[in-house]
Amino acid sequence: MGDRRVRLIARLDVKAPNLIKGIHLEGLRKIGDPAEFALKYYEQGIDEILYMDIVASLYQRNSLGDIVTATTENVFIPITVGGGIRSLADVEKMMRCGADKVALNTAVVRRPELITEIASRFGSQCMVLSIEAKQSGPGPGRWEVYVDNGREHTGFDVVDWARRAVDLGAGEVLVTSVDREGTRKGFDVALTRAVADAVPVPVIASGGMGSAGHLSEVVRAGHADAVAMADILHYNRIGLPEIRTAAAGDGIGVRRI
Repeated sequence: MGDRRVRLIARLDVKAPNLIKGIHLEGLRKIGDPAEFALKYYEQGIDEILYMDIVASLYQRNSLGDIVTATTENVFIPITVGGGIRSLADVEKMMRCGADKVALNTAVVRRPELITEIASRFGSQCMVLSIEAKQSGPGPGRWEVYVDNGREHTGFDVVDWARRAVDLGAGEVLVTSVDREGTRKGFDVALTRAVADAVPVPVIASGGMGSAGHLSEVVRAGHADAVAMADILHYNRIGLPEIRTAAAGDGIGVRRI
């Protein structure tokens, strides 16, 4: 892997005030207090925290401000916030609460110029394009962008949209496979690779991690720069130190704790 360091990201899907988890972004179960989980992962050596308000688009609001504020009292790593962010004012509010980056999907699909506005005001490193992808068509190698938590078609091709968004100023791309999310069957490696090979910015793989081997696979074959994990951490299926050790043993460049 050379000198490239792969970031390990804890993804916390939130239906305020609870951390929740589902399968294919549905069938949600409450797990606990998101700030407590974020602190635990920080203490175990996670590189970044990703908070996603998964019902925000439906209710036209984001309720993560208080959670982010509580988290930043004890957690001193980058925090990305997504879900229901629709304007520069929403971004500003999240930054004031302590977020370092914002991840947008629905709002920028509807108005792509918002990508450029956020990148111009806050820097492209702050503007993360969030893509919810589902395989489209009978053959492999085609994926469609979905919005509203994987419920609504857009007609956008994932790879084309990723390219366009990066041209508009997105500094990072979070690719969530709705097909794999919560299944523990592994990442959609072909999807991740298609996006990673199409854009010159970091790509985060999300959706499907069930083993440490899945991380190595999506980095090696999927060219991911970062890996978001949820279920595997929340249910203590494998500890973060073990994941990090296994990745290093596979020759994946991860931060040494």
